[in-house]
Amino acid sequence: MSPVLVSSQYLDQDPSPRFLSSHLHPDNIPASFCEKKTKMLVIFRNPKDTLVSYFHFCNNNPVLPTVKWDSFYSDFMSGDVAWNSYFDYILAWEKKMDDPNVMIVTYEDLKQDLSEGIRQISSFFGFSLTEAQVQQVAEQSTFRAMKENSATSHGVIADAIFRKGEVGDWKNHFTAEQSQQMDEAFNKHLAGTRLGAKLKYQVYCQ
Repeated sequence: MSPVLVSSQYLDQDPSPRFLSSHLHPDNIPASFCEKKTKMLVIFRNPKDTLVSYFHFCNNNPVLPTVKWDSFYSDFMSGDVAWNSYFDYILAWEKKMDDPNVMIVTYEDLKQDLSEGIRQISSFFGFSLTEAQVQQVAEQSTFRAMKENSATSHGVIADAIFRKGEVGDWKNHFTAEQSQQMDEAFNKHLAGTRLGAKLKYQVYCQ
């Protein structure tokens, strides 16, 4: 659940251990999280598919105005969107990669081997799962399974959140010029960084 949408009173009533979801910039995360060594799982997606997903989220969200692709693309590239620049956000988390209480995974890796991702994530949080439990969680965590249950889990914004879930859908949206511009931006900001390497840009965005 997003802390933007949930009151502190509700959080106080929710017993520990709690799981919360957020898009907060790491610099805006309460200091108490670090002081108490709160475990943080961070999931990133390659920038081209992130842009496409974000575009459709905005256009399918009933409380947001519709926007044309070229306009949204320009806003995303300039960081003129909610949560600002994708690249600045990534670089902020790059600084946290050596923090033992921060685990960074990618959407693409989870799509490729969800069961292994679940094993690693459960270990990070200190859960000991049997292989049967891993497979049960995997079955319920596929994009298809979550989309089928989205009306119950996410209500009126289900269609905005669950669309295709595919890797590489950017190829159906980007012009050659836009793709090249994103390539140049990635190389400028993330080439040579550990998190940039983790995104496997050459595999998923070329």
